Amino acid sequence: MADEPIHPEQQVSINSSVPHSARIWNYWLGGKDNYQADREAGERFQEAFPAIVDNARSFRAFLSRGIHHLAAEAGVRQFLDVGTGLPTFDNTHEVAQRAAPTSRIVYVDNDPLVLVHAHALLTSHPDGVTDYVHADLRDPAAIHEHAARTLDFTQPVALILSGILGHVADYEEARGIVGDLLKPLPSGSYLLLCDGTATNVELQAAQDKHNEDGDVLYHLRTPEQMEGFFSGLELVEPGVVPCPSWRPDADTPTVEVDAYGGVGRKP
Repeated sequence: MADEPIHPEQQVSINSSVPHSARIWNYWLGGKDNYQADREAGERFQEAFPAIVDNARSFRAFLSRGIHHLAAEAGVRQFLDVGTGLPTFDNTHEVAQRAAPTSRIVYVDNDPLVLVHAHALLTSHPDGVTDYVHADLRDPAAIHEHAARTLDFTQPVALILSGILGHVADYEEARGIVGDLLKPLPSGSYLLLCDGTATNVELQAAQDKHNEDGDVLYHLRTPEQMEGFFSGLELVEPGVVPCPSWRPDADTPTVEVDAYGGVGRKP
């Protein structure tokens, strides 16, 4: 554990009557850390676009392959996972520390329920460290300040943004957030990013209806916009592609999804 960790047992306010992104994704991934409002919102979306479950699982599988590449092949030993979501399978520290036990991981989220369950994220290989920061994506300065308890910003860091930037409506604002999060990271750092894409008419219609209902707002991007998040970075092959197409392994399902991802290195 890092110095002055967030204590998951501290009192937090959870409104179980309002759906939240982290809990809806937990439901789609087969988890149990969700409420009735989250399940109802998830089911409404799934009725309109049944493939959303494949999309969600492709995010998770891409995340695992990307982290493994960064730890096992690129030599990264520090990970800043912003928009962590609820603990499921193959969490960032588990994947990274399987490949490199000394890896240090900081998780960031602003959902009180994620904070309550942070103890599941704070398990670590004895040679490594994990910590949790309760902060908002839109406050990079606070994220950096608290993450510096655990991470050394003079050494490369992998910034992970998985399924989170779609919650920022304005594209230029989203790009600005990415830039601000990357700015203090040194040369040799990486960005691992994936999000849903506007590459399917049915998905776009389902998302528009979901947003109109006032549940959890999410904005699909074009593949070109996804590439724009990597401006100034050196893309790792094969670039920004549908998640299952990014360095697939024997366990990667051959399914078409409307979610793109990529990894880029800061020169």
